[in-house]
Amino acid sequence: MDPILIRTLADIVRNGAPLLIAGLGEMITERAGVVNLSLDGTILLAAMAAFAVALETSSIGLGIGAAMLVGMLIALIIIASSVFLRLDQIAVGFVLTLLAADLSTFVGRDYANLPGQQVEIPYAPVPVLKDIEFLGIGEIFFQHNLLIYFSVVLLFVVWAFIYHTRPGLQLRGLGEHPQAAYVRGIRVQFWRFVYVAIGGALVGLAGATYSLSIRLGWKENLTIGNGWIALAIVIFGGWRPFRVAFGVYLIVGLRALALELQKEATLNIPVQIINMTPWVLMLLTLMFVSSGFAEWLLRLIPERARPFFQGALRANPPAALGTNFEKE
Repeated sequence: MDPILIRTLADIVRNGAPLLIAGLGEMITERAGVVNLSLDGTILLAAMAAFAVALETSSIGLGIGAAMLVGMLIALIIIASSVFLRLDQIAVGFVLTLLAADLSTFVGRDYANLPGQQVEIPYAPVPVLKDIEFLGIGEIFFQHNLLIYFSVVLLFVVWAFIYHTRPGLQLRGLGEHPQAAYVRGIRVQFWRFVYVAIGGALVGLAGATYSLSIRLGWKENLTIGNGWIALAIVIFGGWRPFRVAFGVYLIVGLRALALELQKEATLNIPVQIINMTPWVLMLLTLMFVSSGFAEWLLRLIPERARPFFQGALRANPPAALGTNFEKE
């Protein structure tokens, strides 16, 4: 394969890691029936916390832990305000994303634009596998750091957990039929708190991945917009792990393509048009899977093959998403 193409694909795997981690974290939260709209601010604040703590303590592990703690606490504020104060989850999440973004600017002003190489997560090429030359597999997949590998492993772990374990079935029940789950003896509120905390911690980890691996260091608005992208990708992915991953790599791949097109002097395409292309495609796809046209298209598919395409063409949110559970 062409060396430039191999490097581009390796960059897509690398740059997609934080979006994939955040998207899976939000998917877990929403599968439990809770909407965390604070992702954009959470990722910003977690990125700042990871860099600041890692720099002050000279410990990358403590930096990552601080970022995950930030994400967990913000997510828990959302579920706690919903359960104990009966506040709207979406409204609270929106306020928190603004608060966290402003807080990241205020607290992180002393760490802005400092060199970040000293706290960069070290690369850890996988022995033997990194040398696979066939289709550039070694360089594309096995020459990264541990957080990049973790994002891919997390994808398979989340998929296996949700669809092939009893606790995963219970998780789906929390978001689809919490009353039925309660009747079966599941502590709905307790497990919602647990899964929201896990999802929030993963969103925080995504912030750490940006400041300690992807965009080394910290500056104001370092990751601005990426939280909203992660939220859109969860919807685009129909709350399914592999579709979420497809959405992540599609967006990152289109970004990479846009950068390459900008380098082509022969193409008189405005930069703004190129940059907006991924968002237009995402919007059109969301409109398609949410519209009646998708249902109409399903009816044209032979009945035997229809179940295979239903998951790809439908994007149905958990039935109890955003609602507070009340014991009857």
